[in-house]
Amino acid sequence: MSAAIYLKLIAIFAVVALGWAAARLRWLGPGDPARTLANAAFYVFIPALLFRTAARVDLARLPWGTVAAFFAPVLLLLVAVYAWQRAGRASAATPGVRAITATFGNTLQIGVPVATALFGETGLAIHATLISLHALTLLSVTTLLVEQDLARERRAQGRTNAHLGALLARTARQTLIHPVVLPVVAGLAWNALGLPLPAVADETLQTLAQAAVPLCLVVIGMSLAFHGRGSASGTVLVLCALKLLALPAVVLALARWGFGLQGVALGVVVMAAALPAGSNALIFAQRYHTLEAETTGVIVATTFAFALTAPLWLVLLGALQ
Repeated sequence: MSAAIYLKLIAIFAVVALGWAAARLRWLGPGDPARTLANAAFYVFIPALLFRTAARVDLARLPWGTVAAFFAPVLLLLVAVYAWQRAGRASAATPGVRAITATFGNTLQIGVPVATALFGETGLAIHATLISLHALTLLSVTTLLVEQDLARERRAQGRTNAHLGALLARTARQTLIHPVVLPVVAGLAWNALGLPLPAVADETLQTLAQAAVPLCLVVIGMSLAFHGRGSASGTVLVLCALKLLALPAVVLALARWGFGLQGVALGVVVMAAALPAGSNALIFAQRYHTLEAETTGVIVATTFAFALTAPLWLVLLGALQ
């Protein structure tokens, strides 16, 4: 990898370290301010980013074959991890949190410089398309799965006497008004109208969206200070292996021999899958108060390990092409 990519990694670690220091030194006061910041990211800054992305993406010009070659295997692994974790879960949200941790990549902070350095403007254009649908797709699907599990848990514990129809309606309503899903739906609806965003609205959304990435990185650092590296070290290693090894392997196999991708397009989707776990996985875990320490450990570990695994995938891609 080029020096520019390593500099980007160092900058990311520096922001995470700043969040860790802020928590350890109590710069933001007593208690757990990481949860407050996570809520701010989840309810204010990330929705602004998602709405603006959904409202501006050019649906007619998306390379749908390449998009399918990436998202089909990613969603396949996500559902597989979710089904596997449902067997012995400790809470209703555990399967969903682990599924998104194993599949949600850092496509922005690390993915953009990687795609630019390795594949140039052509590769960056493809990667930008994946970014525009990445959070929209994975967070929406995982939210639906978790909300269904929570609804079933409430029903099993007798906290609701609703019939199946009412239960499904409630689940659908809670999924739709979710702070991740709702801005996506609203943004796509605006997009469908064919109207540009008003200049003031676009500038406001852009300003809010710019805060999402650094805020999420600070939250990772603060969560690391409060929760440590996570007690479930075995599970952390498994999730790291799934994210850095299994996911890009599945994407490579299906994209190359299933969808027939070659050249730059194949390289972009494989390296996008090989990225370390993204900070939105932690925000998702904090949303449901589940496995926050474990998710933090996976994000930090995969980010460090990416410097070792990325060259391996590049060598394999070179051998195939």
